[in-house]
Amino acid sequence: MRVFLIVLDSVGIGHAPDAADYGDEGAATLPHIAEAVGGLHLPTFQKLGLGNIPPVTPRPFPIDGVAPAEKPLASYGAMREMSQGKDTVTGHWEIAGLLLQPGFHLFPPGPPSFPPEVVAAFEKETGRKILGNKAASGVPIMEELGEQSSREGKWIVYTSADSVFQIAANIDLIPLEELYRACEVARRLCDPLRVGRVIARPFRGSAGAYQRTEDRRDYAFQPDEPTILERLHSSGVPVYAVGKIEDIFAHRGITKTDHTGNNHTSQKAVERFAAEMKRGFLFANFIDFDMLYGHRRDPKGYAESLVQTDQWLASFLPTLKSSDTLIITADHGNDPTYKGTDHTREVVPLLVYQPGQVAQNLGLREGYYDIAQSVASQFGIDSLPRGQSFL
Repeated sequence: MRVFLIVLDSVGIGHAPDAADYGDEGAATLPHIAEAVGGLHLPTFQKLGLGNIPPVTPRPFPIDGVAPAEKPLASYGAMREMSQGKDTVTGHWEIAGLLLQPGFHLFPPGPPSFPPEVVAAFEKETGRKILGNKAASGVPIMEELGEQSSREGKWIVYTSADSVFQIAANIDLIPLEELYRACEVARRLCDPLRVGRVIARPFRGSAGAYQRTEDRRDYAFQPDEPTILERLHSSGVPVYAVGKIEDIFAHRGITKTDHTGNNHTSQKAVERFAAEMKRGFLFANFIDFDMLYGHRRDPKGYAESLVQTDQWLASFLPTLKSSDTLIITADHGNDPTYKGTDHTREVVPLLVYQPGQVAQNLGLREGYYDIAQSVASQFGIDSLPRGQSFL
């Protein structure tokens, strides 16, 4: 038995019932992208049943170009998040069976954003001063402070609407391993505050031509209880991680990993692991939607990335066996047509493909952790503390 879980990072499908509490009422990532580009052509997703999902959401947003399938290949539904937050770690942890209430600590927008004692300790232990110390989007702050940072040998440290302590450095001048060590220092300093992630944001180049590299690394807060990954691993079920999954789960409960940096290499890793897997659980994150297009407010690029993934799925689906299960979902929204540059609190799509099985309407699931409970039931391990299986 094999279960493949693919998270399309940030591909929300409409604002959540509590979106107003997060300032996100009216956000709808996938429907608004479709509207912005004059309709999406996603034949594989359409056959699976993506267009059948909007009617089960709290406020249906049609997906222009993706009509409901008369006989969808996959069971379909939507999920609302029960944890407090709208960030990557919160979403993935809930998918893996956890509930965060209260959520992670959020820093104020600043400047300054970070407590002075944290800044002082970080500068002392790393031997470098910081610039920034405010909420910012990654590319603009790199352009704003990149030259000064490079000239003076300082870190660029910033946060966002998420629970993050982000450290950017020009690795042409500051070695990548030194940046990673600085992140380890920050992770330890941020643990008492329950900060979700410390993120290494390496870039290189010169003023006006800075480019982020794919050497990003996330340092997550340690989960408070075992996730589905750890439960499977301890039960002898192999667990494969693709993309930033190993970082999100602090390297716990994983048998094999491929820390890819973009959708294309993640898709290749899924194919490679699938070719060797006889049994097991594969958890993959496809990061481009969020990293390259959501935060940068690029609906056209986002749409093109969806088309590419649709084409990849067309080639991957025929490789699945009758005993396999493919689950496709997302961790939050990031509507590139919405205000700001941050994640949006949305319900997320749920597609469950089991070759040869009759598709069902799975409805609106109250909690992402229904996925973890479903995976547990599929492998016959003990039930998790929360969630209802849809398998």
